[in-house]
Amino acid sequence: MKTILTIIAVTFFGTMAMAQDISKEKKVETITADVVLDVDFQQVIRKDRETARLYKFKNSRVKQALSFTTKKNKSILA
Repeated sequence: MKTILTIIAVTFFGTMAMAQDISKEKKVETITADVVLDVDFQQVIRKDRETARLYKFKNSRVKQALSFTTKKNKSILA
């Protein structure tokens, strides 16, 4: 019974969607504007370049620093 009602509802909504009048779309006027590109690029040579180190694992020093353990972290058997 549920499947029959679902099929009827799908066909009803499908027919209503196809029966709509599409010719009522409004036309939109477009405005064109000219763009002038007047940009002067100059090469800047930096002499203070430094080498960057690449680590295999991202944030390895941060993770190592945050994973410290203290004596109070150990579990105590009761």
